[in-house]
Amino acid sequence: MALSIININVNVSGTSTRFFNILATPLVITDGTTIAATSFLNDSGSAATTFPIVTNGYYNLYINGVLQEGDSYTVSATELTFNTVTGAISAGTPIIIEAVELVTII
Repeated sequence: MALSIININVNVSGTSTRFFNILATPLVITDGTTIAATSFLNDSGSAATTFPIVTNGYYNLYINGVLQEGDSYTVSATELTFNTVTGAISAGTPIIIEAVELVTII
């Protein structure tokens, strides 16, 4: 049997959308605390109406510039929900959600 070489090219590209919220008042977090999507601004500074639903990618949550553990939150089209965490976030703290969608091109 002759040796055959298989050349597979797979390109992955991604799009990233970010949403920003600087807390106007302190936020006490318990399991299930939510922040509405409408409380955030999008990359262009306009009020967000919803978060994108990511089907092939992931969300990142940054609080005061620090990336948070993936299991500590969930994102739906309408809100950010904190899971199994407790604490308080001071007024003036930035909260950033980044939605990354990946596309595979063969």
